Amino acid sequence: MYVPAWPLLNPFYFLRSEASGAPPFPLNAPNRQAFYVARSGIYHLIRALRLKKNEAVLMPDYHSGVEVWAVRAAGARVRYYHINRKMELDLSELSDLCRPNVRAVYLIHYLGWAQPVEAVRDLCRERGIVLIEDCALSLLSEVAGRPLGAFGDYAIFCLYKTLPIPNGGLLVQNGQPLDALTALKTEAGDALSLAARSAELMLEWIHSRSDLVGGALSLAKRAAGKTLSALGVERLPVADITPAFDSSGYQVKRLATGMSPLCAALLKRFDFESIRRKRRENYLFLHELLAGKVPSLVRELEEGMCPLFFPLLVADKHAAAQALRSRGISAVEFWNYGYPEASAHTSADAQFLRDHALELPIHQDVTEAQIEYMAEQVLRLLFPRLAHKELNPQRSRPRGRRLFVRSLHGN
Repeated sequence: MYVPAWPLLNPFYFLRSEASGAPPFPLNAPNRQAFYVARSGIYHLIRALRLKKNEAVLMPDYHSGVEVWAVRAAGARVRYYHINRKMELDLSELSDLCRPNVRAVYLIHYLGWAQPVEAVRDLCRERGIVLIEDCALSLLSEVAGRPLGAFGDYAIFCLYKTLPIPNGGLLVQNGQPLDALTALKTEAGDALSLAARSAELMLEWIHSRSDLVGGALSLAKRAAGKTLSALGVERLPVADITPAFDSSGYQVKRLATGMSPLCAALLKRFDFESIRRKRRENYLFLHELLAGKVPSLVRELEEGMCPLFFPLLVADKHAAAQALRSRGISAVEFWNYGYPEASAHTSADAQFLRDHALELPIHQDVTEAQIEYMAEQVLRLLFPRLAHKELNPQRSRPRGRRLFVRSLHGN
């Protein structure tokens, strides 16, 4: 069985008629601008804010690195605040850091769960500080019936992390639009990059239905990609996070590329409420199967939350991911590295998350059978004794490396 990490581009989407009713926020936001990737919106926003030399942006020490790179590339200074092992900020600490030379607070909502955004918004208003919500991991999540991204002065969304589209990031301006952003013109992306990523998403759809056919097609695509690279044919990537931050996707000159028209067309064909409902159901089902059996970052799934992944705590993140991938489960090793400059400011808690937080797919294309398979493989590979006792009492205990070598729960 194969369980893909990301939502799948079903070819039948191209034949589906447009959905009835208005699209959800942020797709219906009056002042929004679409880019090829979300980091473009971050870069152009910081440029448009025109920070003074002594002004800084407060950012979390647990980050992908992409957002910090974009802020730094735009010429701004960065200071860091602490994120604990539950992926939560300390409001008291943030308040102490909001000094006169802080121009903006950059708030990341992790994996679909909200930070205390109302309290942070009130703090920023009181201090005259700009609030930027990073909802790259939290599309379709709400707090008290209000969508994440609607609280701050500005919000950033990465659409292709939640939806099966080849590219797409949104910058939303909730307040008075900035002239520099309103006047900004984006460029069209190249057809080859669009075709390559679209094909990859459709091949994943085939692979999830047939290991043999999908696997063969995926190998053929990878071979074609290597050939193009060897010939020096450049493509514009979307997910290119590296520890060096020097790949082609990080060139400032490419940050004016807009979202592809194909993506805009596909966005009109999705049933967003069904996507949110399915993600919640999958998360809750996997939680039911694993609760109390494995260390996890499980938090209560509040009303309105749309989870991106199911976070699992493992002792050896890479080894656990490799073990699951060997069984067809595309576990995601999120954020192994932060921005290099930030390493001196990374807390033990942020490093803990980088070392031990592994994400399991629970997106809208994952079936109940795949959820059951994932739970079984997690227990068999990581807790073989428990798997033998609870899952297959008639079988001899499977041999496997015990990846959970110690308790990973911590404060």
